Amino acid sequence: MAKKFSHATIEKNSILLLVLTLIVVAIGGLVEIVPTFLIKSTIEDVKGVRPYSPLELAGRNIYIREGCYNCHSQMVRSLRSEVERYGHYSLAAESKYDHPFQWGSKRTGPDLARVGGKYSDEWHRLHMEDPRAVVPESVMPGYPFLAQTPLDYRNIEGGLRALAAAGVPYSDEEIENARADLEAQATPDADTEGLMQRYPKAVARDFDGNPKTISELDALVAYLQMLGTLVDFNAYENTDFTQ
Repeated sequence: MAKKFSHATIEKNSILLLVLTLIVVAIGGLVEIVPTFLIKSTIEDVKGVRPYSPLELAGRNIYIREGCYNCHSQMVRSLRSEVERYGHYSLAAESKYDHPFQWGSKRTGPDLARVGGKYSDEWHRLHMEDPRAVVPESVMPGYPFLAQTPLDYRNIEGGLRALAAAGVPYSDEEIENARADLEAQATPDADTEGLMQRYPKAVARDFDGNPKTISELDALVAYLQMLGTLVDFNAYENTDFTQ
């Protein structure tokens, strides 16, 4: 009876109900928030994940500029059907340096989180020029101008510097060598030793089929060819997707 009376008293006293509600919400909020201040990161580090190389970053900017994210997500969900089609489900750490992330909310075309190395550079060149040349049922528009447009990377150092201010761990050395690294990655027979030390697993070659110039297509294909290639997913092959 005492508990019933006490509960009824609280319900009838709006001020008391408000105060007690605020106390309960405050306790719940503290339980949720305080632990995040006591740990270094809420994202588990995954071996292999690194910031984008300058050429990959330039390609990513073009990807965003052209609205590719409107039709292509970059997040494989942890469902059997998703994993069987696209590969291992996406890890949070894979997007830790993305500003903004490219998870997407719908798919008109396939997910691109694991597209790196799946197709040749020639396939990507044809696909960007005329998507129906390689995918007859595609509704994607063509982007032939990318191969004809020289890449403007005059302020690539500024791009890395801005991301560093946002928390991406670009070093002073990487920022200083940004332009040289970009040119080395897209130029055949260039000295790529420094590039590979700073950006392991970076793919360095002529991407657009025209070694005489570095085009926007060079940058875009370089970006696409690295997606999903940095992490060794063999360590996760025994994951059970049935739960």
